[in-house]
Amino acid sequence: MKFHEWCEFKKKLVNGHDLNLLLLQDEKFITACKLVAEIVPSHYASPERIAIILESLGKKKSSAYLREKLPQKPKIRSGDLGEILATQYIDECTAYKTPIKRLRWKDHREMSMRGDDVIGIAPPDGGAPVKFLKSEVKSRLSLSTNVVEEARQALNDGGGLPTPHALAFIADRLHETGQELLADVISSAQLRDGISVDQVQHLLFTVSGNAPDAFLKKDLESYDGPIQQNAVGLRVTKHQEFIGAVYEMVEADHES
Repeated sequence: MKFHEWCEFKKKLVNGHDLNLLLLQDEKFITACKLVAEIVPSHYASPERIAIILESLGKKKSSAYLREKLPQKPKIRSGDLGEILATQYIDECTAYKTPIKRLRWKDHREMSMRGDDVIGIAPPDGGAPVKFLKSEVKSRLSLSTNVVEEARQALNDGGGLPTPHALAFIADRLHETGQELLADVISSAQLRDGISVDQVQHLLFTVSGNAPDAFLKKDLESYDGPIQQNAVGLRVTKHQEFIGAVYEMVEADHES
């Protein structure tokens, strides 16, 4: 899923920090829905798992398996899709990668996951230590100052560092899926070497129906901490319609 195929990008520097504003153009609404719908299933279940069920139990059962993982409540869909878009943005548009798709481990499809929303990882390179991108995601029809302040509080908690629980969760999932080397890198940084603010950047990622510019600019202007900040505001004027259309396309595709 390439953001540049359906978004207009504007980049600004605010108080030494990066502010990226993305706009879904109305004429690309259907294109955007289709592109996003294509990647949504992989965030809830691995393609390999879906393929195994498809081969052993058939199309109807594999569709039922995925359908049971997709949230139905609009609020949960909104939050999940915001996290999916943030994850894709990190992988496509930053130097970090998200090593796991966290939504695959949801306790229940109608519940939000706890802890840091998304963490990007930049493995050690040329003697430099591992680096982390601690991210908070907010998806709202109408973004507000209170919502951005809530995200800022979450980013600043724990001295601005990724929470130990979130890092342990990622390392455990990586170990379980055979990615022991990266799991050990994360565990060593957390448990042996320690993580400094120099190893961390923040990302505040919003998806909203209204313009996010002023809210994100104000947040960056008021930040006086030691951690490099990145703010991304994706504006989708048809916010609710966009979320509904994406999930409807996912369900239709896997029922056909």
